[in-house]
Amino acid sequence: MGKNTDKNEFAEKMIAALLSGSHQDKAKTTTEIASANKKVTSADTKGHRERLRQRYFDTKGVGFPDYEYLELLLFRSIPRADTKPLAKALLNRFGNLADVLGADINLLQEVQGCGPTVARDLKILAGISERVNRAELHKRDVFSSWDKVLAYCKAALAHETREQFRVLFLDKKNGLIADEIQQVGTVDHTPVYPREVVKRALQLSASALILVHNHPSGDPTPSREDISMTHVVKDVANALGITVHDHIIIARNGYTSFRAQKLL
Repeated sequence: MGKNTDKNEFAEKMIAALLSGSHQDKAKTTTEIASANKKVTSADTKGHRERLRQRYFDTKGVGFPDYEYLELLLFRSIPRADTKPLAKALLNRFGNLADVLGADINLLQEVQGCGPTVARDLKILAGISERVNRAELHKRDVFSSWDKVLAYCKAALAHETREQFRVLFLDKKNGLIADEIQQVGTVDHTPVYPREVVKRALQLSASALILVHNHPSGDPTPSREDISMTHVVKDVANALGITVHDHIIIARNGYTSFRAQKLL
């Protein structure tokens, strides 16, 4: 009712100004209309936010497209403006919600409307999501939730701009003991020291390992060096009773499992 009443008042003032012939009144009325239109837009935005939040709680997000989830996330970073255009622009740039959260903070800021505050808030949320996913892996046999392992690794590594070599250390029941970054390299190379990997496994009393690294190029195809290094780690680990379950290469365009490709 409030919105319709306001619009009727704007129309009446415009008509009155035009009929009066007063330039001063016309200027005043134009200013009032601009101000009131701004209020209506603000009210519309607020109403949309309230409706979207309520729909989320009513449905628990079932059926929500990625852009509506992203809209909700942007509400706190952008307290008044419509967040839908930015949500859609981010998805157009990065593809999906997971890839938006995983994107480099500098790349996020290349999207029009995504300033430092928004980019930082998205990266904080990505860090929280990674922490939650890691906690889930601590609770169970990783092989009973392999999709979660892959999702966790992709969230952590898919958009890194330098190669990073990580190791998931597992206990006798294949529960996660620790996920540690062993080395960070350049855009196309990371030095790996097999004895250091196995030494750390012994310190943690790990029974098994999953090796993980990323290819910033976007292509998850293993190189000869990747294959050779994997077999060296496997041989050193096996000699001490530690199993290497898999080596996963993560990239923006997919992943490669050495186990699935019979490379291990």
